Amino acid sequence: MEDDRKATDNREDQTTFASDGREVNAALVQFPFDRMTAQRFRQTFPRARWSDRLRAWTVPGKTARRRIDRWLAQEAARTDSFAEERGRDAYAFEPILSPYLEVDDDGFRIRTPYSRTVVEELRQIAFARWDSNHRVWRVPFASYEDLQHRWETIEKAARRNEPEERRRRAEARRGTEEELISKRRAAERRRRRLPVPHDHLPPLLWPVATSAYGIVVITEITGELVNPVEVRDLYPDLDDEHVWCHWRMATHDELIHTWPAKSAAGKDERVRGWWQPTIEELREARRSARSRERRQSGVAPAGEQ
Repeated sequence: MEDDRKATDNREDQTTFASDGREVNAALVQFPFDRMTAQRFRQTFPRARWSDRLRAWTVPGKTARRRIDRWLAQEAARTDSFAEERGRDAYAFEPILSPYLEVDDDGFRIRTPYSRTVVEELRQIAFARWDSNHRVWRVPFASYEDLQHRWETIEKAARRNEPEERRRRAEARRGTEEELISKRRAAERRRRRLPVPHDHLPPLLWPVATSAYGIVVITEITGELVNPVEVRDLYPDLDDEHVWCHWRMATHDELIHTWPAKSAAGKDERVRGWWQPTIEELREARRSARSRERRQSGVAPAGEQ
């Protein structure tokens, strides 16, 4: 955090430019990512915006630099100077013994098979970060207590996603109804179609959240009526008044420019099958889209296994 404060104390970071070229008063701030810190930052600076180009947060306002420095000082105070020593002592007294965890001078290195559960758990740990060069998660000694609380879930998910364990489950599912439904869902996803109410059609070429496929962009309303009997197991809320539409995945740029809903979708909207996404849903989709696009371009995604 101290290095980040030094990086943002530069007065050249006090001014940035709007998308139309107009100069505005603003300040930049960078800090090691963890979800809880980011949430506190967004609560303190609701008008802040992340810049992929600058790899930093932009906070508008003439007093932005002063407010940022005050917030950084408060964050530094959250982790007292003895936290790392306590973490080292706690590990020495009650170590986590696991093939997925190693220790070095900087803290803990965690390497597991990919698991969404593992990623979500580690993102909740203060100052945990993904090291894309070594393809491991790094957690400082100061966060050992939090790591301990989450380790049972992390290790269980990691073991479940070992190749041998996945093969064993696949063998057990072979020929069962569960396997047939799984294959049908995969085939349906490849068709890139979605049933929508004929009297509540989603907007074209704009990201919308869906129950079945997350946030997608509707590219076409075909007008073809859906036969609910044929796809009832895939879309349980259908009736005779649905038509098919086609969709594609939303790009990171489209998600960045999507205006979020003020509140979460209600029951009627979820039964309908699509709704305007909230900021939380957009943030998760942006993270996935950014990683997906980096993989497609051959760049190693940051913060993901």
